[in-house]
Amino acid sequence: MRHAYRAGRRNLLLGAAALCLAAHASAADYPDKPVRLVVPFPAGGATDLMARTLGQKLSERLGKGVVIDNRAGAGGSIGAEAVATSAPDGYTLLFATMGSLTINPNLYKSLRYDPVKSFVPITLTHSTSNLLVVHPGVPAQNVAELIALARSKPGELTFASAGNGTTSHLSGELFKSQAQIDLTHVPYKGSAPAMTDFLGGRISMMFDTTSNFVDYAKTGKLRPLGMTGAKRSPAMPSVPTIAETPGMASYDMTLWLGMLAPAGTPQPIIDTLHREIGAAMSTPEMARQMADAGIEVRLSSPQEFASLIRTDLARWAQVVQRAGIRLD
Repeated sequence: MRHAYRAGRRNLLLGAAALCLAAHASAADYPDKPVRLVVPFPAGGATDLMARTLGQKLSERLGKGVVIDNRAGAGGSIGAEAVATSAPDGYTLLFATMGSLTINPNLYKSLRYDPVKSFVPITLTHSTSNLLVVHPGVPAQNVAELIALARSKPGELTFASAGNGTTSHLSGELFKSQAQIDLTHVPYKGSAPAMTDFLGGRISMMFDTTSNFVDYAKTGKLRPLGMTGAKRSPAMPSVPTIAETPGMASYDMTLWLGMLAPAGTPQPIIDTLHREIGAAMSTPEMARQMADAGIEVRLSSPQEFASLIRTDLARWAQVVQRAGIRLD
């Protein structure tokens, strides 16, 4: 009996050692096939642009193709879920937005992924800002004047968003809360239809990705009033942040993006990806390309990224609760 127990225990240990060696061998050979990068938004948008630019550079660094897989829907939740349920082998990665990791978990009760437990953070990659713009027909030349106008006409000014619970929506809700004004939210199914109605004069204002507005601002089709982030954008350096307005110093809607892998991905693979993504993002060419679109390269350690996710989960829980938003 004792002999059988010892033999069984020895076989178990040998099996575990074999699995361990196989995992190390797999990590040492990584990657030996193309890597799938899931982008949880449609092709052609700002998130897709960032992912494809990074994917090309990362492919050169890894020596294997990086295939972009657009899995749009539910504010980024469908793509995040696809990665959360993928094999933790480093061949399926998530290019995540702040919304999919820290806003959606506060909006949906039925998400089939946990932003902390389902993924291993690799690194932050980008940060950007939404831009507050008004239609030229709105008689406000700056944020202070817009706030004064909204206070004189409670509920009459409208703001469009790319949909309930998106960062364009939450930017407006945060603005309403901190400015203590009443604006009417008009949600759309994406930024494109929202832009159509806004440019047509049917909507007073919008909060959306800076890169969507740069060309229209140059031609006078809209008036940029303020950046939602903590600092001005290199793409539009003359436009102040909303926080520069008296009484709005705590306003900050900095949008961040980063790379994650499914939980359980071997640490050597995470280390490889962290190193190579960092190298790909650190080239002067990458910084220049991103700056032209109002986007900043932003790298971090996996630990720093994990901490940011936890902090912003708590922060947006408060905003969502105050706004009374529920999408289930």
